[in-house]
Amino acid sequence: MRHIISLLLENEAGALARVAGLFAARGYNIEALTVAPTEDPTVSRMTIVTRGDERIIEQITKQLNKLIDVIKLLDISESGHIERELMLLKVRTHNGHDREELKRLADIFRARIIDVTPRSYVVEMTGDSAKLDAFLGNLSPSQIIEVVRSGPTGILRGERGLHL
Repeated sequence: MRHIISLLLENEAGALARVAGLFAARGYNIEALTVAPTEDPTVSRMTIVTRGDERIIEQITKQLNKLIDVIKLLDISESGHIERELMLLKVRTHNGHDREELKRLADIFRARIIDVTPRSYVVEMTGDSAKLDAFLGNLSPSQIIEVVRSGPTGILRGERGLHL
């Protein structure tokens, strides 16, 4: 089962390496990883997407809690949450028809065209992974020059949250 583990950790050199090392040492895969400073610049928020049964996820969370850099963590996939992913997509456009078709598709998916060259568009899109996959599914592989995805990040719904 897919899990999204959100954690607060010290914003210090080596903290990311210690978390990644924990996963590597135990043979657990990280499907996606995002990390950025919080409103407190000494603390970072990390979102890890991984897969495993309840026993494996319990092991992961126990081991993460033992790391000195980890302040607090929560498996947000256990509760109501909102998740989003950012995708930047460079698409080849050969002619006016291609451009109009891509603009129409971007409107349908609420994406934005953020760069235009004579032969390409760069499209920015956010949403859950299924929405991003659906957008890509409407393009032919020959149209796609490059895809960059952030991986999912998430937040709990309601007043409950992960904070200091």
